[in-house]
Order: sequence, then structure tokens, then C-alpha cells
Amino acid sequence: MEVLVFKTNLRFKKQINAVTPHINNLQGIARWNVDLDDTDKILRIESVDLSPRSVEATLQQAGYFCEELQ
Repeated sequence: MEVLVFKTNLRFKKQINAVTPHINNLQGIARWNVDLDDTDKILRIESVDLSPRSVEATLQQAGYFCEELQ
């Protein structure tokens, strides 16, 4: 299990609700959450064999910014 961490522009609960089906369609995710209290609106994903690029592309297709943090 690995933890992927991303900076996003998700600011509201309704935006998280909008991307939920997109994130849930990604294979290999065990659990995920968004920290709206963090200044970078951090998306954390616990996964097995999930490409960070596929997460970025998925959120971008849904209309949101997403960038992996190192």
C-alpha cells in the first residue's frame, strides 16, 4: 500500500462530491480524502499500483487542478 499526495484546487464539499465518482472509478484505491483545511487542499489516496498521472488526468477531466507533491 502506498500513499499518494496531491495539491488540488478543491475548495468546497460540493466540489468533492462532484469528483467522487471519478476518483472512485480509478482501480486500486483503498481509501481517499481531501483536507479542505490545508492551504493546498490536499488529496490523499491510499492505493496499490496507482499511477499519480492517472489521478491528475482524472481530476483535470473533471475540471479541477491536481498536482502530485513529492
